[in-house]
Amino acid sequence: MKRLLTLLSVLLVGLSVLTAPSVAQPAAGFHVSGGRLYDATGAEFVMRGVNHAHTWYTSRTTQALTDLKALRSNTVRVVLSSGDRWTRNDAADVANVISQCKRNRLICVLEVHDTTGYGEQSGAVSLARAVDYWISVQSAMTGQEAYVILNIGNEPWGNTGASAWTADTKSAISRLRAAGFSHTIMVDAPNWGQDWSFTMRDNAASVFAADPQRNTVFSVHMYGVFDTAAEITDYLGRFVAAGLPIVVGEFGHNHSDGDPDENTIFSYTQAQRLGYLGWSWSGNGGGVEYLDMATEFDASRLTSWGQRIFDGANGIVATSREAAVFGGGSDTTAPTTPGTPVVSGVTGTGASLAWTASTDAVGVTSYQVVRISGGAESALTSVASASAALTNLSPSTSYTVAVYALDAAGNRSGRSPSVTFTTGSAPAGACAVTYRVTGQWQGGFQGDVKVQNTGTAAVNGWALRWTFANGQTVTQMWNATPSQSGAAVTASNVAYNAAIPAGGSVSFGFTGAWNSTNAVPGAFTLNGAACSSV
Repeated sequence: MKRLLTLLSVLLVGLSVLTAPSVAQPAAGFHVSGGRLYDATGAEFVMRGVNHAHTWYTSRTTQALTDLKALRSNTVRVVLSSGDRWTRNDAADVANVISQCKRNRLICVLEVHDTTGYGEQSGAVSLARAVDYWISVQSAMTGQEAYVILNIGNEPWGNTGASAWTADTKSAISRLRAAGFSHTIMVDAPNWGQDWSFTMRDNAASVFAADPQRNTVFSVHMYGVFDTAAEITDYLGRFVAAGLPIVVGEFGHNHSDGDPDENTIFSYTQAQRLGYLGWSWSGNGGGVEYLDMATEFDASRLTSWGQRIFDGANGIVATSREAAVFGGGSDTTAPTTPGTPVVSGVTGTGASLAWTASTDAVGVTSYQVVRISGGAESALTSVASASAALTNLSPSTSYTVAVYALDAAGNRSGRSPSVTFTTGSAPAGACAVTYRVTGQWQGGFQGDVKVQNTGTAAVNGWALRWTFANGQTVTQMWNATPSQSGAAVTASNVAYNAAIPAGGSVSFGFTGAWNSTNAVPGAFTLNGAACSSV
């Protein structure tokens, strides 16, 4: 769909359509001024966080928010339902989510997901219906203007009829203001959030002016439509030049509609002080499981996408700053450096660490354990106290690790002295793996993997690991959730195939990329135990 409008046509559209009106008086909570977002203290706030699918995984939210804070997010965008397509999140549940966000010193962006793809997606509801929902839970929102941003509806139009977005959005904003909402309002773009028709871009100024409080932020979702640096910088740059507030409310490292240029999204938003919220923490399905940042909601098992958004260049760890409204915004002093980690309890797949705790004026909130390899760092786990249990390590492998301390204001300490240890051999297992390349073409291939439980007890929850020898990468996987770090691949069960009965088996498939050689892996482990290859 992106090709319907070429980059040339983008460049021919002048900036005049984005001219912003004058700035109104600040609100009591978050407010917009000069195209920037400010919190209730008057400090500028730049979102650095991710999306969490609360409405589908309500039991996961408490731990998810704790983990996201430990990984230095300052914002979480929370998926809610009006009850039209999924189970309704009532006022009590909304109040609980807000309370948990505040407890973790996270800014809450709350969105109604039932509007996704309206006009094209069966069952999707209108923005007007989303406003009805917000009014019904207003009791939970009132008084939270300093901590909550109201995202009216997710991707409120598909591609069909998207020109109606402008009038619908203005009407929704007007109704919310008339109902007494003074929160900063966030509005998603049409075209499934990607605005390839430039409907939001070209009408943003008039929508902003329609808000009597001039307190609206625009959100674009960057997936396959935004696969070049020029498209990303041109789109976001027009809002910046016009003094209109813009955030990247969703994006990923890959997508079924194309390969977004996530590196430019990271670098350009950082250079321009624009917010971003990656999709999504965990629990994806429908063929986009590769967008999970954590395997099975486990913060110690970050996927390659999770490692990129948290620990990569211009990622959350390097750029996030806690909202000043939580009291830490004026603190710029980092915690003291943690002591040298002491290693104990080394096994074939794990080890325990302990170190001298750091001190800090506003309090240490978490510690991040990293692996150092070839001068680069990768996150292993984040914990609240001065000790950690490392799991899911590779057998017979040397690990050099160190620790950082993080405080409540978002400051990070210096890196602790490092320590090196080597894991033991993989324990003997009762499993057999059949790995077959079922199709191969230039640069790509398809694989099929069968895991047999040859033991006498059932396996409840599994993670199969192997290492590619020739630089292959997994691009998509079905019937399992993939994670890849360098050459090491982990395929973990999904909810419906977590159990492998004694004498039983599970199978999954994947597509991958290769170059020159595509050798079959020589060794596999299941939950850390070595398997035979058949």
